[in-house]
Amino acid sequence: MKRLCFLLPAPLLLLGLLLLTAQTSKPMPLEQTLREYRWKKRVLLLAAPTAEQADFKAQKALLAAEKAGMAARDFVVLEVFYNQLSTTDQQFLTKKTGVSPPAFAAVLIGKDGGVKERSSHPIQTAILFGTVDKMPMRREEMRQK
Repeated sequence: MKRLCFLLPAPLLLLGLLLLTAQTSKPMPLEQTLREYRWKKRVLLLAAPTAEQADFKAQKALLAAEKAGMAARDFVVLEVFYNQLSTTDQQFLTKKTGVSPPAFAAVLIGKDGGVKERSSHPIQTAILFGTVDKMPMRREEMRQK
């Protein structure tokens, strides 16, 4: 009986190991995730019990219609589902944003890491953009462009 032996090129083997590691690694803590975006992006944190929650779906639909406006304002949307958060992340979420399960929440976090707006209902993009466009950092960004 003949044996077949397949040797994978090193880059493919490394890619496979990275994918396997990525699938089994824990998500980054919420506090660290927000720290990574500080001074780089504005964060719209959407917190909900599940992705099927009505207000969560409505907010996502509003944002989907305004991709260009979101990109122009350096937004990143961070989706947080309560049942997927560690106890530490839940405590941080409540302490940092005032949000706690099980209610929907949309929280605008500025590039400086501060909470700029919080709502228990979907935020209309005109209101969201108006809030951001009044910020001194955003005004400076618009002057530079």
